[in-house]
Amino acid sequence: MTEQKDPSLAAIDQVVAKAAAAADFWAQSPAAVRATLLNGLADALEGQQAELVAIADRESGLGEARLNGEVARTAFQLRGFASEVQAGVPYRQVASEAVAGAPPAGRPALVRVQRALGPVAMFSASNFPFAFSVLGGDTASALAAGCPVVVKPHSGHPELSRAVFELAAGVVRQQGLPEGVLTLVEAASRVGGTYLVQHPDIAAVAFTGSYQGGKALWQAANDRPRPVPFYGELGSINPLVALPAALESDSEGLARTLAASITLGCGQFCTSPGLIVLLDSPLSERFVAQLAEAIAPLATHRMLTPGMRQGFEAAAATVASHAAKVFEPAADGAGPAPRLFVTGASEFIANPHLREEMFGPAALVVRAASVEQVIEVLEAVGGSLTTTLWGAQAASDENRQLVRAAEKISGRVLFAGVPTGVAVCHAQQHGGPWPSSTTPHTTSVGYAALERFLRPVALQDAPAWVLG
Repeated sequence: MTEQKDPSLAAIDQVVAKAAAAADFWAQSPAAVRATLLNGLADALEGQQAELVAIADRESGLGEARLNGEVARTAFQLRGFASEVQAGVPYRQVASEAVAGAPPAGRPALVRVQRALGPVAMFSASNFPFAFSVLGGDTASALAAGCPVVVKPHSGHPELSRAVFELAAGVVRQQGLPEGVLTLVEAASRVGGTYLVQHPDIAAVAFTGSYQGGKALWQAANDRPRPVPFYGELGSINPLVALPAALESDSEGLARTLAASITLGCGQFCTSPGLIVLLDSPLSERFVAQLAEAIAPLATHRMLTPGMRQGFEAAAATVASHAAKVFEPAADGAGPAPRLFVTGASEFIANPHLREEMFGPAALVVRAASVEQVIEVLEAVGGSLTTTLWGAQAASDENRQLVRAAEKISGRVLFAGVPTGVAVCHAQQHGGPWPSSTTPHTTSVGYAALERFLRPVALQDAPAWVLG
């Protein structure tokens, strides 16, 4: 008797088969076709913005103002990648002309081209229902590179995911493209997610989510008979170093700015500043008091899912058991009360529990005795998406050491402002050393993101028809 496959896994097979069938067509599609799709998706998203934002707010509780801004960013990304395609970025070639004679001076004619990897499994994020979801940056960049996308929606916003996908599928049909260019699997289980990652027709994976979930899928991608690239963003505590030089003039204003960043979106940002590093000084003590005063009364909205609320409370309780509370939180809204804890640098360096990410409105203040100890704190943090250095404007040896330390552990180093808010542009780098991401030399935000889904091939002495 033949054993029947789980219906949900059989459904994944059917969806991936459609993507595989469309892969060659989409890989060979001209710039005009790809750009028309990306622009059409942006137009359709904006055309149904009001209805989609209402659904997103009902499911996520993020508020219409935030969600409308996110739709604007998502449409901007789609159009931006369309412009990259029209500029020929995925089609670029690098040629080395033949040189007569014996090696090493002599050589054949070589042309380096870029080829689309194939179907990409895209795991939506919970905290960005538009910008890191069905039509988010991973989808846009993969489509721009010539790769069909199989979307794995997040369980935190299923109705929105289905609505956005149906809108997108309508654009694909209207433009006469194969259905498999953009598909969706509704496999909510971990088994389904692992099965998708290990499907033999999936050529790459894009993931934004938790460390635990991302690490498990990353391992699954590497356990395949033929491992595939796994572009995972797994979270970060994003240290912010505030030197006395930055706190001399307007520490109260900086405290309000930082408090707003810590609680933005109820702290559910991968770039939320979760670690504040200060040098021992009266200015730093004043700043801690000002930060506590600024953050204590802030009300938060409900978190994205009950599971995230539970995870935040558990992480905050762990940190609270190893650090001192700056103030007693008093919940005053639909979400959890903000938290602020404090500890010493030596304790932070020695205790891994203090380095746990609190994915929510909380931060840990670490007091350091010297710049050397600040650097030790950064080294203990390990991989991070961002590091912020307030007060490092002067060209001193200590500041050079701090910058080098920050660059070693993070993908983006800020000298002003706060890390929440990631610009979509050519110079952006959103990804850092492990454990913040699985592939630190790539970015999931900005136009360089499409390079993840292209594989270089060197063509030697190729006839003209091969080069196009």
